Amino acid sequence: MTTTVPATWCDRCGEVAGEGDHAACVAARELEPPRYCPACRRRMKVQILPAGWSAVCVEHGRRTPPS
Repeated sequence: MTTTVPATWCDRCGEVAGEGDHAACVAARELEPPRYCPACRRRMKVQILPAGWSAVCVEHGRRTPPS
């Protein structure tokens, strides 16, 4: 199950997405997979693959890189 959820939390640092400066997070996310679920702030299980990455939240399911 792949889901799309509205981003309430930063998927890199886990802090509130609309507050503070997330310029470093945006820059890092160009090369790194997400670490936190943007909907519930849970730490996700991340798998790095030769062709990309996948991340799984126990509550919201699998996330994959945008095509």
